Amino acid sequence: MLPLRKSRRLKQVRREISFTPRIINPEKIREVVILSGDGPIRQAGSALKAEMPWVQVRVVRDPGILSQYRSDQGLAIIMDDAAINIADCDAIRRNNRDVMICLLSRHKLIQTAPPSVSVREFPYTARADLTFAVNKEEFVPERIISSVVRLAEDHMNIRKRPAIHRFIVLLVDDEPSWASHFLPILYGMIGQRAVVRLVRTYEESVQFLFGVENESGIGNGNGKAGFGDQVVCLITDIFFPKGDVLDGRAGQDLIRLVNRHFARIPIIIASKAKEASELAHMGYVLPKGDPGSLEALKAYLRDRTGMGDFVVYDETGRELNRLKNIRAMYQFLCQAGDNTPEAEHLRHILEEYGEKDRFSTWFYMHSLPELGDQLRPRRQKGRKMINILKESIRREIGRMAHTPLRIDEIKVFDLQDLLEALKSVSWDRIRPFADNDIISSWLDYQGFSELAEELRPFHGEGPELMKAVTETVERWKSIYELTNAGGPPYG
Repeated sequence: MLPLRKSRRLKQVRREISFTPRIINPEKIREVVILSGDGPIRQAGSALKAEMPWVQVRVVRDPGILSQYRSDQGLAIIMDDAAINIADCDAIRRNNRDVMICLLSRHKLIQTAPPSVSVREFPYTARADLTFAVNKEEFVPERIISSVVRLAEDHMNIRKRPAIHRFIVLLVDDEPSWASHFLPILYGMIGQRAVVRLVRTYEESVQFLFGVENESGIGNGNGKAGFGDQVVCLITDIFFPKGDVLDGRAGQDLIRLVNRHFARIPIIIASKAKEASELAHMGYVLPKGDPGSLEALKAYLRDRTGMGDFVVYDETGRELNRLKNIRAMYQFLCQAGDNTPEAEHLRHILEEYGEKDRFSTWFYMHSLPELGDQLRPRRQKGRKMINILKESIRREIGRMAHTPLRIDEIKVFDLQDLLEALKSVSWDRIRPFADNDIISSWLDYQGFSELAEELRPFHGEGPELMKAVTETVERWKSIYELTNAGGPPYG
């Protein structure tokens, strides 16, 4: 007679369902070439290798070598002010199909000026696809370099593979110093669940969101050509260029435009300007640079974009419930289906969540794309909406026990299986799963969101990587066993 564990496993194999991790960037930047006379920028290549070990980093000193450089893979070129001023960027683009040229500037004006001013004073800035600020204190090259490459990869994929449905955080700010400050924090939080698109003018914003040259074209049925449907959060300044004029109208007009056409998109107004407070009813006002502002921003992104718990707020913004996985969501929906005044109030609140696609967005972010696709087109109300959600979620929970994570030939059905796989597979086999959030994606799907979140930043190689991942899984396995978290509430 087969042992119980083996017998259960054979039964699961017969009913096995394939788990497909969500890959937001199928085109990876595999090579980074640094041309710079700036020592800290050159030395940042070592930090990049540690954080993104799948990237080949090469430091060159001769601009002639760079102009002849050819790669058939995703390529990021990183240069300082002097290097980009003499490099043949046209030749670099002719020789490399998938290349992003990134400028790391120490000039104060370039760090804080709109693009038109930078180009007028320093024409070489027009050669860069992306511009960042570096200095000796806050914007140390080794701290920001992985964010430079991530943003380059995001922009390259949006441009090359626009048909892929991905989740986009749209960042609107004309000052490269803000991007250098904020992007390391943002990428550390979102992992591989979403991409970032950075724009620096009002016209760029309208083009990206609606696919039209100016806002007058939105009403002609052309607005759906843009990426607005994929944006999960807008983070915008108030003062940035609109028609080469730098004033508060650009931010105000953009916020009103998004609020009118994409009411589901949460808006973060990152500004201390008086005009920002006047728009507080349309978005969350975040004073730049204030103590605790970045922590507040992280909390808002986590709770309002589907990246963290599913948080239910009442009409006044008071938090009613915080749901960590779809099993908890199922139980909450059961409460909302009761014949009580409280349940009726919950149904009214959840109707708005359905209208703004908050269920589907949360499902997508937690590796439940089929559930998101199934529910997104529906616009039901009351108990009918609750019943559809419950039935769809119940069916998905039933599939989870039969959806393993494949690591080589090993099939992982639960946390014990994952621990056994981590102890038996070499680190080079595990590394791609950690680097691409595949382990975290599967854990999210299975309802172990806290563990998934802690594993997201893990990169590296060798025994240190295996030890860190294994110890984290062991610790959370004990926590889940003590709290019975993640266990199905029904058969």
